[in-house]
Amino acid sequence: MTIDVRAAAAGVIGDVLGGKSLNQALPSRQDRVGERDKALLQELCYGTLRESPKLQALLKQLMDKSLRSKDRDVQGLLLCGLYQLGTTRIPDHAAVAATVSATKALKKNWAKGLTNAVLRRYLREREQLVHQLDDASAANHSTWLYQKIQTQWPAAAASIIEANNQRPPMTLRVNGQHQSAQAYLTDLQQHGIAAHACNLSPHAIQLAQPQDVWTLPGFAAGQVSVQDEAAQMAGPLLHACPGEQVLDGCAAPGGKTCHILELQPDLAALIAMDIDESRLQKVSENLERLGMVATLLAGDAALPPKQLEQTSFDRILVDAPCSASGVIRRHPDVKLLRRETDIPQLAEQQLGILQGVWPLLKVGGSLLYVTCSILDEENSQVVAGFLDKHSDATLSPIDAIWGEPAACGRQLLPSPGGPDGLFYSLLRKTG
Repeated sequence: MTIDVRAAAAGVIGDVLGGKSLNQALPSRQDRVGERDKALLQELCYGTLRESPKLQALLKQLMDKSLRSKDRDVQGLLLCGLYQLGTTRIPDHAAVAATVSATKALKKNWAKGLTNAVLRRYLREREQLVHQLDDASAANHSTWLYQKIQTQWPAAAASIIEANNQRPPMTLRVNGQHQSAQAYLTDLQQHGIAAHACNLSPHAIQLAQPQDVWTLPGFAAGQVSVQDEAAQMAGPLLHACPGEQVLDGCAAPGGKTCHILELQPDLAALIAMDIDESRLQKVSENLERLGMVATLLAGDAALPPKQLEQTSFDRILVDAPCSASGVIRRHPDVKLLRRETDIPQLAEQQLGILQGVWPLLKVGGSLLYVTCSILDEENSQVVAGFLDKHSDATLSPIDAIWGEPAACGRQLLPSPGGPDGLFYSLLRKTG
């Protein structure tokens, strides 16, 4: 039985307000709306979450008191209604009527009058309401993150904020084992798909418009994968050589694992480890599609499984869990879920992972530390803290023309229409 698309969106947004990620909340409701409504559901959920700081600030002005926690779906519906009126091309009268009607599908008939009153008041007073927003809310960012961006990246703050509020580009990584990026661009052109080569990675192509991956020529045969250009810097920086043993310590969903193998198919072994065993299934699927082989291992990089022998790896990749502050446009729920108090906890976890895998690295070997964060607390500060504790670790310079120099590495910042925001630091183990 299908459900009303706005009621489904309200439920998804309400779940995110309650602490669930969008990846957890959306799939089950996508299966319950009609086929013709699936794209609208995704637009309402992603769009509302992308603008959630502003929408929440507007809703606070429009309501005398907050809703109860058990009515997060109603709050989600109101935010979704405001998003439709403020951003989408849906006619105002249709957006109001459909949003009010969704209260019945939510079995919250008491909210019908409230929803109608809130949305109609917004239409009457929108200019005044928007004028009263503070700078952070108007920029669709939480206050703490807005201030950190302004403080840590003052010259690039406007560009970062603009990028965070955009829909993300769809970027491909061409498998060099099959063909060059230029050859694949020709294939796309012959299939009527507009695209262009990217500036940083020789394997990266950006599509003019996102589309279903299975419609891309050669996708099923492993000729191409979806991966942002910033993430494509990891494989070349790790620079694995023939006959080496490599550990990808936080591997899921496997994009960087597969790129390492594309760049260097003659490794002695590559172990792809992740703490979440269920997410290793995605790594397995990517490897199978590309026709590649790696050993999959469920394990915590901070406390590596005993079967991983010490000093056994020539190269280790640590793509550490982080705030995702550099990929907000791909994960707009971060705007609601992430708190300033999370950052010290994440930094402690990141340091723990570095310390956990370091004994597995051979003397003379390299460890590449990566985050999709733009916050110094998770990046250079973590690396500096690690170096202070390990006299056998040295920082290797990253000689690159891309990104910004950081105290302990190199930082790519999210840019409008360009790559995501990732941090890279390369460490070498000395005797």
